[in-house]
Amino acid sequence: MEPQALNELKEKIAEVIDVVHAISVLEWDQQTYMPPLGGEARAEQIATLSKIAHEMFTSPQVGKLIHELEPYFQGQSPDSDDAAFFRKVKREYEKDTKLSPDLVSRISRTTSLARDKWVEARKESNFSLFAPYLSQIVDLMIEKAESLGYQESIYDALVDDYEPGMKTSRIKAIFEELREGLVPIVRGIKESGVEIRRDFLSRKFDLDRQFQFTLKILEKMGYDFQRGRQDKTAHPFTVSFSVNDVRVTNRFKDTLLTSSIFSALHEGGHALYDQGIPEKFDRTLLMRGASYGVHESQSRTWENLVGRSLAFWTYWFAILKEFFPQELHDVSLEEFYRAVNFVEPSPIRVEADEVTYNLHTLLRFELEVGLIERKIKVEELPGLWNSKMKEYIGYEPKNDAEGVLQDVHWSDGYFGYFPSYTIGNLFSVQFFRKALEDIPDLYEQFARGEYSPLREWMRKKIHVHGGKYFPEELVQMVCGEPLDPQPFLNYLREKYRGIYGNL
Repeated sequence: MEPQALNELKEKIAEVIDVVHAISVLEWDQQTYMPPLGGEARAEQIATLSKIAHEMFTSPQVGKLIHELEPYFQGQSPDSDDAAFFRKVKREYEKDTKLSPDLVSRISRTTSLARDKWVEARKESNFSLFAPYLSQIVDLMIEKAESLGYQESIYDALVDDYEPGMKTSRIKAIFEELREGLVPIVRGIKESGVEIRRDFLSRKFDLDRQFQFTLKILEKMGYDFQRGRQDKTAHPFTVSFSVNDVRVTNRFKDTLLTSSIFSALHEGGHALYDQGIPEKFDRTLLMRGASYGVHESQSRTWENLVGRSLAFWTYWFAILKEFFPQELHDVSLEEFYRAVNFVEPSPIRVEADEVTYNLHTLLRFELEVGLIERKIKVEELPGLWNSKMKEYIGYEPKNDAEGVLQDVHWSDGYFGYFPSYTIGNLFSVQFFRKALEDIPDLYEQFARGEYSPLREWMRKKIHVHGGKYFPEELVQMVCGEPLDPQPFLNYLREKYRGIYGNL
């Protein structure tokens, strides 16, 4: 029988989660339907609720219950749901009690105001409008990291929010191994002399038809519209208020057809993870998933390993041509497949190809570390961004919107998040390689528009665990190996050799 203290702890955490999800509803509305002048009032609402949630979670009553339950869980199997719940609560409680309610409130208020200012600055391509807000956020993130404490790098304290147990030194080693492997691949592609036709992707594609096409993709993937919806926003994201209310957003451009398609696949991957988490984990810390990197592995699987495969388009290209018969009348399946896998220097991370994508996250990681270590000043960011883009990717942004203002993350205070995108890429290939071992005819299924075997494999191996395990524990459990960049590099070599010849 469960001790009474455990029931009390579960109820208190459930109430905290309710408040956190109420905040998420306000943030979702802010980025989708809120009128332009609602920003200041919304910032105060979010700040108040964030302070309340923090005070509830870090209350002496919660601390007392954790203390009472420690002896009970010392003899419990770490694989039990209750033991995982307790481990998660204790870990988060020990971190959050180091943060004052005032700091939490200031972070929420500042980032809420900054988000609207980022939208304005991006629209006008004027970093100076956003810079004062970003300076405040950097100061707040440093204050947060100092409060949390760290052993090696101050950036470790922020990364831990997204990748539990991950260290800055490990991330640097991963990026170095990736860079060493990516440089010859990029060079080989550049020197291959292969020309790929892409003119048709920038023709004008009706936005409403794009919206309807992405709905069909989401539905075919298995996204449950009885428990979700798709809306429009400036920067695509997925938000979960419960396992029965998981919403995706998308961005539509009339002269860039692939943007909305691959965003739908990406956000749909996130949403399938959240919808696949058992309902018993609702209103607990276990409904979040293992880490942001594991979450990204799901989105990148659907966006790249599935969505950029020839098998995927063998099924979908004919349907796409039904939506856009005039725009694609002179395009073949092979041409379309090659076009969506074209490799070239690109300014925009979310639209970058698989080969150069991780160089985008490397750039952001290095700038973040520099800001948090106070080695870089906010006003230096546009110039540093552009010079690193030219060095790493071979492209110099034309303006701030194409450069330093393209991502929403810094306005949200998500410092430490960007490495999760690369970690997710690595996890995605390791998980997918294991799925192929268990289901050898996956690509044949994709060519028939069948995705339930892959979805159910992911659900059984990954989604069902929710946030019970740390990411490194999960990949070891599913794949029998640790996080490793080499399978990802091998995947790129094999795939792009088929498009660009000998690399």
